[in-house]
Formats: sequence, structure tokens, C-alpha cells
Amino acid sequence: MIEKRRVVVTGLGLITPIGIGVEETWDAAEKGKSGIGPITHFDASAMPVRIAGEIEGFDPAKYIEAKEIKKMDRFIHLAVGAATMAVEDSGFRITAENAERVGVVIGSGMGGLPAIEHYHKAFLEKGYRRISPFFIPMLIINLAAGTVSIKFGAKGPNSAPVTACATGSHSIGDACKIIQRGDADAMIAGGTESCITALGVGGFAVMKALSTRNDAPEKASRPFDLDRDGFVMGEGAGIVFIESLESALARNAKIYAEITGYGMSSDAYHMTTPAPEGEGAARCMRAALKDAGLEPERIDYINAHGTSTKYGDELETAAIKKVFGEHAYKLCVSSTKSMVGHLLGAAGGVEAILSILSICRGKVLPTINLDTPDPECDLDFVPNKAREVDVTFALSNSFGFGGTNACLIFGKYPGN
Repeated sequence: MIEKRRVVVTGLGLITPIGIGVEETWDAAEKGKSGIGPITHFDASAMPVRIAGEIEGFDPAKYIEAKEIKKMDRFIHLAVGAATMAVEDSGFRITAENAERVGVVIGSGMGGLPAIEHYHKAFLEKGYRRISPFFIPMLIINLAAGTVSIKFGAKGPNSAPVTACATGSHSIGDACKIIQRGDADAMIAGGTESCITALGVGGFAVMKALSTRNDAPEKASRPFDLDRDGFVMGEGAGIVFIESLESALARNAKIYAEITGYGMSSDAYHMTTPAPEGEGAARCMRAALKDAGLEPERIDYINAHGTSTKYGDELETAAIKKVFGEHAYKLCVSSTKSMVGHLLGAAGGVEAILSILSICRGKVLPTINLDTPDPECDLDFVPNKAREVDVTFALSNSFGFGGTNACLIFGKYPGN
């Protein structure tokens, strides 16, 4: 059996409702700041849901040529922005000599929904000639990965997982496996999403999946709290630059963490509801532990999927207990969705980076708005205040509609 190559994280890129860039996002999250507010992307006054996690202050012109911006939907803008941050942070130079050994795996859950809405309206009102010739490239999900590949000249493996809310984690895990099996030396990987539109919000609203706490948006996302009433949609991108350990050492790169485990599973149960007792999520966590070669007791922190829905939070808690036994009560578990909302296809990428930073900085981010814990959610969810913790191994959970699950384990790299 060929020994799999070790894979490390050397670059980070974040764009979230609480910050543009890694430092701004981390600083806000460390302080427990909420990025949830009234919707401004469209007129939501007639909607039962009028709140979301929107990004403020993002300028795509900093990352994309002005003439190209209008050819892309916002989820692509965010992907290019976060990928640029990650590549620059890594210090890796993609050249003609190494381009075929550098790839891109960036997915999205819903892709160019804003473009679909805009041009469908234009078509109905004024006919097909009002459809942009760039409409199709705007909406198809792999154009985020494709555009990043074009920008950096990365000619290696290129793909775009679409696994709902597990997309970002699957993208990073798949990219890691590509490096481990020797098909690339470095990858740009993660998730991106921007679908705070009338159709996007309306679709989730009629499912009764979203919080309607419109009068107190900063309190609306409250994972594991007894008074939670649904998740809050958010937008953003989380992209990492990863490479083989040999590559990183050869260029004396800074190493944030090592990707030690990746698990996947399917509930095979229901379109939207998790499997009873969280058994699909439990199998996924066990698969990640097996891939990492770790006993459950080695995990110090879990960045939970924790969306702020009744069944999701309770069943994830049950799954953690199933996998970790008594150690579950010694773990720190928190949901950073309490601050940024649910970024859907981007969630796994953002949460992976926050998990990595918890390892690097010895601090676990809080679950804000956890005022009255649900009795069924009885673990240490780090309520309302960040905590200093020596984190050696962190697990990041992502579970999506259709019962698709992804778990990533990150480990402290010696010397950090």
C-alpha cells in the first residue's frame, strides 16, 4: 500500500458577513459580533423573513478587472476575492513550470441564482434579446472554480462539488485527496455562495426553515438555544490554499495546520431531515477519525454544523454523543453560524478556516445567543464568549440537504 502524502494548509481567504479578510472576520467572531441585519439586496418588506447575513464593503474591483465584473455573478466575485487572499497569503507562485501540478476545487450550493432571477424577468418583459450572452457562465456553479483557475493559471485538476450545505467541506476534502494520491502538489479549495434573493429567501421561507425574528436580527441565529426558530441565510466565501508537506517545506512556507482526516457519508433517509439519532452524521465523523488514525479522545474542539434548527441541532448533539461517548462532555463545541448565519455552500469553507485559526491561536470561538440551552443539547457549546483552549485537533462538521455529510479534521503542525 502506498503511503498517502501529508497535506498542509498554507493560505487562507475569508469574506463573511462579519468581515472582509481573515483578520477582520476573526476579530469580530472573537468578540461575538453578529453579522445579521435587515435584507438590503432586494425589497423584502412583503416577506415573512426580512433578515440575512449580508456582506458589507466588498469591492470586486480589488480582485477582478472592471470589464470582467459584469460578466460574473456575485458568488464568483466572492470566490475570486477569497481565492486571491488565500494564494497571496500562501506565498506560492504559480508558474509555467508548476501550473499543471496546481488545481482548483471550489463549489457552491446554489450558484448564480441572482442572475437567473434578473434575466428571467428581463426575458418575460422584453424578450430573449435582453438576456446577456454571459448569462450561462454567470449561473453555472463550476465557473467559480473555472474563473479562479483562469486568474491564476492553475492547470491541474479542476472541479466543483455541489452538495448543498456540505459543499465547502467536500471541496476541501476532495482537494486534499487529490494531493494525497499524487495528482497535484497544491490546490485552491473551498466554497462560495451569494443567493440572498427573493426566490432564495422565499424558497426557504415557505419551507419554514428560516428564523422570523425580524425585529431583533442580531439575536435570530441561536444554535442549540431552546428559543431558536430556524436558520438565517448568509453569503460569503471561504477558500484555503493547501499543498503537500514536501512542497511547503521545500519553500519554507508558513504552515497553519495539517489536514489529517476527511469523512463522507449519506443518511439515505429524507430530503431535508437528518437521519434518526444523527446516525449518518455519526458515521461521517467516525470516517474522518478513521482517516486521521485518531481515537475520539484526541479531538479537542468541534465546529458544529449547528444551523439553529430544532431537529438539526438536536440530532447533531446526539451524533456527537454517539461518537465520542463520555468525551463528548469534555469537548468544546461551538457554532460560528450564530454570528455569520448559514452560508450554505460556503459554510464548510468558512468554518474550516475558523477551526484552523482556533488551533493556531489557542482560542475557541463562541456560540452567541445561547441564553437558554435546549435540554436535548447538553454539551459545552461555549456560550456567548470566546475561550482560551489549547486545540491540537479540531473537527469541522457539514451536513447538507439530501443527507450528504462531510467532516474534516485539522491538526496542529509541530512548531505552531
